[in-house]
Amino acid sequence: MNKVSRVTVQIIGGANVASILLMLLIGNADKVDPVVWPKLSNMGLFFPIVLAINIFFLVFWALVKVRMTIIPLLGFIVCYGPVRRYCPLNLPSTPPKGSIKVLSYNVYSYAGWEERDKPNAILQYIKRQDADIVCLQESSENEVGSVQVDSILGKVYEYKDTAKNKGDCMTIFSKYPILSKERIRYKSKGNMSCAFKLRVRHRDIIVVNNHLETTGLSLDDKEQFQQLVKGELGGRAVTRTSKWLINHLGRQTKKRAPEADAVARYIAYHSGVPMIVCGDFNDTPLSYAHRIISKGLVDCYVETGNGPGISYHRSRIYVRIDNILCTPDFKPYACKVDKSIKNSDHYPIMCWLKL
Repeated sequence: MNKVSRVTVQIIGGANVASILLMLLIGNADKVDPVVWPKLSNMGLFFPIVLAINIFFLVFWALVKVRMTIIPLLGFIVCYGPVRRYCPLNLPSTPPKGSIKVLSYNVYSYAGWEERDKPNAILQYIKRQDADIVCLQESSENEVGSVQVDSILGKVYEYKDTAKNKGDCMTIFSKYPILSKERIRYKSKGNMSCAFKLRVRHRDIIVVNNHLETTGLSLDDKEQFQQLVKGELGGRAVTRTSKWLINHLGRQTKKRAPEADAVARYIAYHSGVPMIVCGDFNDTPLSYAHRIISKGLVDCYVETGNGPGISYHRSRIYVRIDNILCTPDFKPYACKVDKSIKNSDHYPIMCWLKL
């Protein structure tokens, strides 16, 4: 190898090390308090980019200078925690007999404005899944009609309960008796978390259904974001839109933090009770909200799922913001995000739990 190529290798190697340090920094964005540092707390959104860069370096070194692959490989080891939370890889697991199937789904008001002359696709999907416990977010029945909801799902589920906060609505369907419900108190104009106590095979468990503070992006905002991603905005427009987006997401994350704190306090207060915590967190696996809520819990997708598990899929925004967590009383199996139904802006997430 001549002198020039050695210098080139050193420069590229330095760039690889820098990308690993950046990946480590961004991968630990969940440690940043959004109330104090709202903008920095959203760094986790950029983790897929730095992860892809390190994968590129791994392929590059494998083709150009094999012994240098040690750099990106060490990067994956150093960043193992955030890499696994973002994109877990697990062996297939078969749910044992007697497992409880749990489905969590932001149903987007059942997309009731679509094909009104046909049976609602989301309701039919939920019926086919035949889960034991179904937690829904944005489950207002105004568009689809309560008669249709009850006629389709009432045949499968003996127990149903709802919680409402202004325009928001969440619903639980259960094959097990619902004993009580309790709103988890936090300040929000339209989002909420609600705990339902269920009797499952002579044991009481708690199911916490969450719909935390949204990103607050309007249709116009999402359109601008799409243009930004496609490269359709001019120089100044790119800067202006990027700054606005960072500031806006920071404000929403700051609102979401105390909601997550309230849910975490509720979970800690009921320590010792078997608990399932699920729903739309509106935040990524590398976020403060996810970290603070999942403390002491098992993330069923990280434990048994595979891949990034994208659950929000509209407007060129692709993130996993829907979750199923559980206390160690349960053993999770075969958690997955089901991309077979696209009527909502979210995909459903499901898992089997053995109590």
